Amino acid sequence: MGEARVALTLAGPVAHIVLARPEARNAFDGPMVRELRDAFVAVSARDDIRVIVLAGRGSVFCAGADIEWMRAAGGFSREENLADAGKLVDLYEAIDRSPKAVVASVQGAALGGGAGLVAVADIAVADEGARFGFSEVRLGLVPSVISPYVLRKIGTSATRELFLTGAHFTAARAAALGLVHRVVPLAELDAAVGERVGELLQAGPKALAAAKSLIRSVEARPVESVRQLTIETIAELRTSAEGQEGLKAFLEKRKPDWVK
Repeated sequence: MGEARVALTLAGPVAHIVLARPEARNAFDGPMVRELRDAFVAVSARDDIRVIVLAGRGSVFCAGADIEWMRAAGGFSREENLADAGKLVDLYEAIDRSPKAVVASVQGAALGGGAGLVAVADIAVADEGARFGFSEVRLGLVPSVISPYVLRKIGTSATRELFLTGAHFTAARAAALGLVHRVVPLAELDAAVGERVGELLQAGPKALAAAKSLIRSVEARPVESVRQLTIETIAELRTSAEGQEGLKAFLEKRKPDWVK
């Protein structure tokens, strides 16, 4: 057993999951993929957690896949490579399907799979000096596992350009594409993330989870097929205890009981 590659701390309703390989620019390897998935699964199952902040220790958020890990994978059998890729899929699915709000705090660089983490997060805040990129084609590879989340976030046109060129791009460009939602000076990054967390904690926990589920369901269906889903979702939430409390609090001009 080596040192932990992912650090998990809890602060009230907020879980902080931190990539903890700064000496390797927080690059993915097998143990990190496993630990990161396990951390997300664990906190996503907790009723007392409402927001997850994903960050990287040191000067870089995540530089993508570890070169030594990729070199080792080159010697794997097809079956071993399929299993290895499946674990990566499991990681991104665990983040995407978490009922908690996921906020990425990005400094330095988010490349390859690291940019994929930004894409799968619900909200991303980046330092103005951060750089992003999907550089896999320059290594003779493709950003396959993260492609559904990147396409969903920035659209087909930008994905074609960035996947095919492998070019790095700025935080400002990432914001223009919708990959990140706010860009601030590095010294203000923690405060800006804290502001978004504070906003998320104003939301009803069950409503937040329902909103995430609704978005995934609606985007996966043709427009004409979502009528019944949207009708049933709002009807169920209006009659729920949380929905009733939220409306009552609004009418009584007070905070709902989930806001401390």
